[in-house]
Amino acid sequence: MGSGPLTGIRVVDAATLAAGPLVATWLGEHGAEVIKVEQPDGGDPLRQWGAQRDGVGLMWKSLGRNKKSVTLNLREEAGRDLLRGLTDTADVVVLNLRPSTLTRWGLDHAALAATNPGLVMLHVTGFGAGGPKSDRPGFGTLGEAMSGFAHLTGEPDGPPTLPAFMLADGVAALTATYAVMMALYHRDVHGGPGQLIDVNLVEPLARLIEQPVLTYDQLGEVPARTGNRWDISAPRNTYRTKDRHWLAMSGSAPTIAMRALRAVGREDLTRDPRFAEAQQRLRNAALIDSVMAEWIAAHTLDDAMTVFEEAEVAAAPIYDAEQLLADPQLQARGVFPQVPDPDLGAMRVQAPVPRFSATPGGIDHLGPGLGEHNDEIYGDLLGLSEERRAALRAQGVI
Repeated sequence: MGSGPLTGIRVVDAATLAAGPLVATWLGEHGAEVIKVEQPDGGDPLRQWGAQRDGVGLMWKSLGRNKKSVTLNLREEAGRDLLRGLTDTADVVVLNLRPSTLTRWGLDHAALAATNPGLVMLHVTGFGAGGPKSDRPGFGTLGEAMSGFAHLTGEPDGPPTLPAFMLADGVAALTATYAVMMALYHRDVHGGPGQLIDVNLVEPLARLIEQPVLTYDQLGEVPARTGNRWDISAPRNTYRTKDRHWLAMSGSAPTIAMRALRAVGREDLTRDPRFAEAQQRLRNAALIDSVMAEWIAAHTLDDAMTVFEEAEVAAAPIYDAEQLLADPQLQARGVFPQVPDPDLGAMRVQAPVPRFSATPGGIDHLGPGLGEHNDEIYGDLLGLSEERRAALRAQGVI
C-alpha cells in the first residue's frame, strides 16, 4: 500500500499457519510493507488449508492479502543468513519456531537485535517461552482446550465442544497486534529499543474466559456447560421459530430484559420479583427461557424480528454465510468487497475491520503466488545479483 498509518513500517512475516501471519495481515491492511517468508517446497501450510478452488487455497488468498511472497529455506544456513539480512532492514519480524530452534539457528531476539537494536520480534508459540511445555508444538485446538473454552462450550449433557474456526489463533493474533503497536510506540515515541513479544495460544483466550477462574478462586465452584445459556444473563439463548429458522437473544442489561418480556406480552412478569432483578432472573433463567421459547416458536423469524426490533430488544437472526453476505446493514457498509485476483478472477473477502476516518485500511491484492516477489526483495532490497539468485535457487535456498 502506498498510504496508511503504518506506511514506512516493514514487517517480515516468517511464521506459518494462522496466529502470526494474521498479525502481519492486519498490519499490512494499514500500510505496512509485509514480506512473507515461505519454505520453497510448498510454502506456508496455510496455502493448503481448508476449501480450495482449482487447487487455490481460499483462506490463503484472504490471509495473504497485501503481502509480498519470497521463498527461503530456513533449514539451510544460507537461508538463515538471508533472513538476517531481511530483519536488518525491518521494523518487525514475526516467528513461530520453537524457542530451542530459534536459539540453535541464531534467530533469537538477542542475536537479531545485535545488528538491528530497534527490531520488534513477535514470537508466537503454543505455550510460551519458559516452563515445561515451552518447546512442545502447539496449535489453536490445544489453546481452545486448555484455556477453558471447550469445557464451557456445548450442551450440559454433551461433550466439551471445539469451535469450527481458528478461535485461539485469532484471539492470540488480536492480542499480538496491539502488542506490536505498543512496542513500536515505545520505540518511536519514547526512544526505547526494540523488544521481544512473547504470545502463546492459551493465555489470550483464557483471559476472555476469566470468570470461571474467579468463581473457582473465590467460591470453590467449577462452572459447567450450560448450552447457549449463560449464567450472567437471562434471557440468553438461541430459539427456533415457527418457520424453522433460529434467532439469538441477550438480556444482559436489565432494561433490555424488561423490553423482551413486554415484547412477548408478559408485562406482568416485569413486576414479578423473580424476574424484575438481575440475580433473581438468573435463578429463574429456565422459566424465563421457556417463556421466550414458547412465544418465538409461535412466530416466523420475520414476524418475531419485526416485534423485537420495534421494541428495541437485543435479538438477531442466526446467519449462515449466504445470509451474512446478503445482510443490508453489512452491504451498506461494504463489509465484503469483491477483490480482483489473477487465479480466481475475483473473490469476496472481509474488508479491514477498524474503520479509520482519516487513514482507512485497504486491500491492494489477495495472496500472491509462492515466491512471486523473490526478484524484487532479493534483488532490489538486498542487492543480490541475478547470478547469485540463480545459484541460491539451484542450491534449494530460495
